[in-house]
Formats: sequence, C-alpha cells, structure tokens
Amino acid sequence: MASDFPHALAGPSSKERKYDRQLRLWAASGQQALEESRVLLVNSDGPWGNKSTGVSGVVGVETLKNLVLPGIGGFTIVDPAVVTEPDLGVNFFLENESLGKSRAEETCRLLTELNPDVEGNFQAKPIAEVIQEDPGFLARHKLVLVSGPIKQSSLRTLCEGAKTLGIPVLYTRSVGFYSTFSLQLPAVFPIVETHPDPESTQDLRLLSPWPELAAAAGGISNLDSFDDHQHGHVPYVLLLLHYLEKWRESHDGNAPSNYKEKTAFRDFVRSSARANIPQGGEENYDEAVAAVLKALNPFSLRSSTREIFQMEECKQLTADSADFWVIASAVREFYETHQVLPLPGSLPDMKAQSADYVSLQNIYKSKARKDIAEVTETIRRIESQLGRTFGAPDKDIELFCKNASHIQVIRGRDIPQVDGDAHTKKRLRVELDNDESLIPVHLAFQVLDIVVTGIQEGKYPEDSLDDEAIWSVEIDRILAGIASDAPIDDEVRTRLLEAAQELRRTEGGELHNISSLTGGLVAQEALKVLTRQYVPLDNTCIFNGIRSSSAMYKL
Repeated sequence: MASDFPHALAGPSSKERKYDRQLRLWAASGQQALEESRVLLVNSDGPWGNKSTGVSGVVGVETLKNLVLPGIGGFTIVDPAVVTEPDLGVNFFLENESLGKSRAEETCRLLTELNPDVEGNFQAKPIAEVIQEDPGFLARHKLVLVSGPIKQSSLRTLCEGAKTLGIPVLYTRSVGFYSTFSLQLPAVFPIVETHPDPESTQDLRLLSPWPELAAAAGGISNLDSFDDHQHGHVPYVLLLLHYLEKWRESHDGNAPSNYKEKTAFRDFVRSSARANIPQGGEENYDEAVAAVLKALNPFSLRSSTREIFQMEECKQLTADSADFWVIASAVREFYETHQVLPLPGSLPDMKAQSADYVSLQNIYKSKARKDIAEVTETIRRIESQLGRTFGAPDKDIELFCKNASHIQVIRGRDIPQVDGDAHTKKRLRVELDNDESLIPVHLAFQVLDIVVTGIQEGKYPEDSLDDEAIWSVEIDRILAGIASDAPIDDEVRTRLLEAAQELRRTEGGELHNISSLTGGLVAQEALKVLTRQYVPLDNTCIFNGIRSSSAMYKL
C-alpha cells in the first residue's frame, strides 16, 4: 500500500495535486490559513425601488468564486434580492430555473458545486436585520466582502463592527465600464511573508564573515595551485572572500567601500580568472564579478523593519501582546546586540561542485539555526518575565527570522467616504487637480451610493438613477465638502459629471466582463489578507474599462 512507503515515494496526496499551483505560491501554511477562513459576502441591501436593473450583484459572486476555487473553509452570502430576468443576463451563477427564487440561495448552491471542500450558507434578508437578530454573526468571519451600492448606514455598521473585531473589509462596486474597490484593514496589520524579489533577500555577510565561513574561505588560500577544473568550480562566495582578504592586505585592512573602489575590486577579481580556459570554464568568476556591487555592502536596516522596532507595540510588551510583537521585540534585541538581523540562511544558485555547494550551504544554514536559537532563547525569557502561559510557536519564530528584513506592518485605514476624515478629503482634493486621475470615477460611485440610499429611504423617487438634476446636486455637495479653502474649477466638475454619466446610463447595472475582471482583482487582495502573505492594497483601486486603465490611491 502507498501508506507503507515514505511520502517522497508515495507521491503527492490528492489534496496536494488539487491545490498544487497555489501551494507553490503560499505553501502549506498559507493553504491552512485559507481553509480556516470563513468569508462573508454582503451582495446587496435590497431592491432600489421598483428598479431591478441595478441589483445584479455580479462582482461579489465573481469575487467569491475566486475564493471558493482555491479552498476557503466556508462562506456566507447575505442577499435579500430575488432573481430577476436582468440577473440572468449578467450573472453566470444563476440559471433559468433560478428566476423568482432567492438569489442568495441560488448563488450559494451553484458556487458550492465548484469545490465540495467548501461549506456555503446564505441569508435572504438585509445585513442590518441579520446582525440585529444574531449579534455574534459578524465575528464568525475572517473577511467581509461588500458588493455595493448598499445603504450608507449598512456600510457604516459593517465597517465599524468589523473594525472593532479586527476583521478586514473589502468594498467593491462595478457599474457599466467602471469599477472600484477599497480595503479596510485593522489598525495594525503585520505581514511576515511579504515575498520580496529573491535577489533583495540575499544576505551573504561577505564583509563580516563568521568564523566557520572565514575558515571555508581560508580553505582556498592556495587557489593558484588548483587545476583548471577545480579553479572553475570554486563557489563565487568563497572567491569574493578570498580576494577581499588580498585586497585588505594592500588597503590597510579596509574593504572596498565606494563605487570607485568596488569597480577596482571587480577588475581585480576579473583579472584573476584564467585566460586559457575555454569560454564558460570560469563562469564562477563571472558570477563573482556580477555580485560585487550588490554583495559588498555593509548591513543596513530597512526603514520598514526599523519602524516596527520603534512601534510602541514592540517596546511595551504585556502578557496579552500578540506573538508577532514578542518575536519582534526579541529580534530587535538581537539587532541591538549584533547590529545585524538573524541570517536567513539561503544561498543563490552558483557554479560549483555539488559537494562544495552543499558544504557552503550547510555553513549558512547552521549559522541561521544558531541565530534562531538565540532569538528563541530571548523570546522564552521575555515570555517568562511577562508571565505568559503560552509560548510563540517555534515555526513562527523561524519564519520571522528568515523574513525579518522584509516584514511590514500596515496601518489600516477606513473605507474612504466623501464625508470622511480630513486626510481623505485632502487626498481627494489633491488628486482632483490631476487631469489623468481616476478619482472622478471613485466620486461618481460615491454619488451612486447616495442616490441609491435616497431611493431606498424614500428621499428620492424610484427613477432617480438617471435623473441628471439629482446627480448634479449631489455632485456639487460632494465637491463643496472637498473644496476646503480652494474652490474647485469647472473642468473638475465636468470630469466628474462625465464619469457619473456612465453610471447613470446603465442605471447602476453591471457588465459581466468588467465585474468578472474586478472580481479577480478583489479576490487577489482577499487572498493576501486571508493568508497574511504578500503585501495587500493600500487602500483603493479604480478601473476604467473604457480606457483600459487602472490606478491605486491611498485615501
């Protein structure tokens, strides 16, 4: 039986085969986080009067589709709408037999067919009613997706409730050829696995080698006596250490420190390659020469890591502090002691004999393990001092140490609203002065939210979705709120009216291709948030399908 064989011989499990591509992106830890997540989709807030054209809810379902396929643990759809004929024309997850039935129930049924591992539920009532009946409803979810437009009061309730619980919110809208989405993260949102460019993560410590690495470099002190094969297969890391030692002998013990000196050192290394070797035989020297400028730099702490070390959460630990901050405090202590971060322990590919490369790799891995052990010892001491009854998991400590130089903490902001804080208004004002800015599209969606809320609350008649006069009044009100001391010129107002015309033309209705594309973009951000990997949007993205352009804004 396959179970009698080692895993490597038995081959991947059915689950590993099923999720193979995404496991390559976020590994088993990310997949586990995904499978432990439950997502709430608020897909509408009820009909907009007698109009059914604007309640298609496509972008929310398309987003959820892209989360069901990779295997979230479960989802809940909250949608009081019933399926209408316009829905059938744009929503892929509805059938002719769905007509007149609960849209939440029908979309839930068809979405769960995509992946039997995912549990689906639905509520065919407004979100405000659901929360009122079940106060703990929101807390059972790891992410809230809102597909607008919905009542401003409902959006405010969702955002404030999620903020209190530390649950991220993604608010997305898609109408006609325009779409936009914004991400609200908790006030402090740390990300350990940011997945930077691999080249930027290399930390070879060539200017300050530890004893084992220096001893390995000393093993090639008689480099000139090597035969051609050996000479052409010395790992370039050892070559650079070897020639650095020679350089220091003639430069008062100093390593090359500026561009001129590094260029001279690079020429020195290049001149040491054997000219009689056929092309490609001294490829290790080419690698060494190419690495000089990026590898011979003294260690410097990235600004993002320094900011983490200076945060109050890192300095003022309590028994209730999250594991992240306890580990960060220990790594900060490591840095203050050694003036470097724990060694990641990885090596780039290089031309070398297998045995030599493995030996060098073991030196780096051994040093990384020692650094992790030192950090772990500090963590256990801190935990003991704090009287914590639980300890940070070893795997989390190791992950933090390996990624310490590129860890980020995002300070989450609210879903941007035109009646929001002064910072949002200031950013909107600045962007409106840019002729190429897509902010008018974002503001047009804000007007749509206001008009829809007015219809649902009886302030505006049911045919207001295409009433130019009402839209014009609301646009002027929004611009007056943003204007501050400086008046907004007529050209800006004209651009906002043009953006609003597309939303009026379609009466709030969606196009499947635009909503499908947007759903893919929103799902990508949702996956980043759920797996706590990669750096998510901060905090608004706008797409103009007419011009095939998009832009991101910090509002």
